Amino acid sequence: MTIIKATEQDIPAIRNIAEKSWNAHYPGIISEEQIAYMLSKMYSEEELKRHFNMENFQYYFIENHEGNRVGIMGFELHYEPLTTKLHRIYLLKESTGSGYGKGALDFLKQFASQSDDRRIILTVNKRNPAKFFYETQGFKVYDEAVFDIGNHYVMDDFLMEFLL
Repeated sequence: MTIIKATEQDIPAIRNIAEKSWNAHYPGIISEEQIAYMLSKMYSEEELKRHFNMENFQYYFIENHEGNRVGIMGFELHYEPLTTKLHRIYLLKESTGSGYGKGALDFLKQFASQSDDRRIILTVNKRNPAKFFYETQGFKVYDEAVFDIGNHYVMDDFLMEFLL
């Protein structure tokens, strides 16, 4: 497995992986209409360009042993004092359970630590089985929240943290 830094020129590839992953993993957790709405908001070209223009926002590709891109990870260093926020980590369905998620989180833990952050936070939908994966990687729930994301949709999430 290899972790490769993405650039603004990689926006189409980031969008492609996000769409495939969301459409494979989120049906049954949220409606298809909400999936389409969130993808259009979170992965629009404008939104991704905004991220690339933020000093502390980073995108990385997760590649398998053959060099194929099987996932993406986006995080923001110093989101809060001494805290990195994992905004997104998505794998293609055929790559789940292969150790890529664990490897990506290990990379993030080391990267955040070297950047002098002491905590990693993330949000995960309360119905998303990924919560259990995060727990196996040392993350713990520290709160719950409901976020209004517009268009009559909400995100009903657990807030999780890993202390470095």
